[in-house]
Amino acid sequence: MNLYRAHVLVCGGTGCTSSGSAQLIDEFEAQLAANGIENEVKVVKTGCFGLCALGPVVVVYPEGAFYSRVQKDDVKEIVSEHLLKGRIVKRLVYDETVENDSIKSLNEVDFYKKQMRVALRNCGVINPENIEEYIAFDGYKALATVLTEMTPETVIDTIKKSGLRGRGGGGFPTGLKWDFASKSVNEQKYVCCNADEGDPGAFMDRSILEGDPHSVLEAMAIAGYAIGANQGYIYIRAEYPIAVQRLEIAINQAKEYGVLGENIFGTGFSFDIGIRLGAGAFVCGEETALMTSIEGHRGEPRPRPPFPAVKGLWQKPTILNNVETYANVPVIINKGADWFASIGTEKSHGTKVFALGGKIHNTGLVEIPMGTTLREIVEEIGGGVPNGKKFKAAQTGGPSGGCIPASLIDTPIDYDSLISIGSMMGSGGLIVMDEDNCMVDIAKFFLEFTVDESCGKCTPCRIGTKRLLEILEKMPVSFECDCSKERFAEAMASLPKKDIDEMIEKDHGATAICHFCCDEYHFTEDELREIEKEARES
Repeated sequence: MNLYRAHVLVCGGTGCTSSGSAQLIDEFEAQLAANGIENEVKVVKTGCFGLCALGPVVVVYPEGAFYSRVQKDDVKEIVSEHLLKGRIVKRLVYDETVENDSIKSLNEVDFYKKQMRVALRNCGVINPENIEEYIAFDGYKALATVLTEMTPETVIDTIKKSGLRGRGGGGFPTGLKWDFASKSVNEQKYVCCNADEGDPGAFMDRSILEGDPHSVLEAMAIAGYAIGANQGYIYIRAEYPIAVQRLEIAINQAKEYGVLGENIFGTGFSFDIGIRLGAGAFVCGEETALMTSIEGHRGEPRPRPPFPAVKGLWQKPTILNNVETYANVPVIINKGADWFASIGTEKSHGTKVFALGGKIHNTGLVEIPMGTTLREIVEEIGGGVPNGKKFKAAQTGGPSGGCIPASLIDTPIDYDSLISIGSMMGSGGLIVMDEDNCMVDIAKFFLEFTVDESCGKCTPCRIGTKRLLEILEKMPVSFECDCSKERFAEAMASLPKKDIDEMIEKDHGATAICHFCCDEYHFTEDELREIEKEARES
């Protein structure tokens, strides 16, 4: 094994690749050779680091120097100054990592310090095309533990105890789903992975597959052992060529190392995984439509029951989980159900990965413990709304979700809290909007999407979405807000006396926020007393 004094990690995710990171790798190798240090410094292609807006990203260890927006012409300077002379090129370093002429750890940067990377644990850390690097980070240890020390029932009980819920949006308990399938009696069962990910602005699952494909393969094998299946399928969009390529590499390597295929670890358990490409139909993200598509038919949902755990793929018992759900499974086995259950809230355990986009300073992937508030995500992790604009709303849950207004920015992000305010978790897209965004335009955008993507099988979707879109297209609408402090005062005058008294006693004033334009109006204690007086007199 070669020992290196430095490692250059170059992001190989879709975002950075589209910005030319592959050329950076070639240039680094050329410059290292030109300076005679190619045997001292290793260049590693990794998955996504998270800060997608700063790509292409290069991180140099052991210093942990985080270089952002690196161009091919910058490579020569990094090699000659940093890697040859030990002088960090500060003009290229992400400014938030520099403090008093020293380099801060990435864990101390605002974007990362409130995150907890569980599903994303290996993304940006290992080379996803090298199984040995995955193994070095406890890869396939969980599978070995399961096959040699645990019964299928024990595995399912562990997943149940962890409280892991489906990260695809529905939030159904994963252990319970596996339990249903395990109790279905059939000579053939299947394990499926939903990597279709069609929500606008969502790229969480794709990034996991690009940065850590083996974690999903290992989890699917564990699921197969738990329910008694010997075959798995990953349904992934053809539009994700990097993820598809790395999955193919990972499957071939796993078979070569004996962690997929026949008689895994000499235990008698066999499990294989195939890839099926989706054509980009949004409806194929629904479990029954996905399975129908795998079978080679038009991707249309079918009524339930029977549920897939009883009759799924080719009418055989089948479990389907999404990429992020599977990515949590090996960690749960390795660290224990209690450890996972200790993260998050009472009913929503663990972490959740979000694709943070829209009107936000730090665009990219974030993974936060369940229960983290929307304010923490937007203002602390995301760095707030740029250009001095006001936060207006955040859209979650994709086309089936909802918009969280500024007045609810302190809502904890977990399954039940989001449902209680009319939104939902969804797969994890989180789109931030500022005061310039028109909510009617947002509604029109998602309606156009649902009209285009509807499979047309059921009437409410086939006709209803079309009629709703027509209303927005035909009706002339003005979006100028006519709110004022006087109108808010009139509204407050209708409040019960006890409510106004409480504002005076507890807060010594009040702040009213317009949900349409986000303007704020402040009322002093004296103004509230005057409002109360006028209300009594009228």
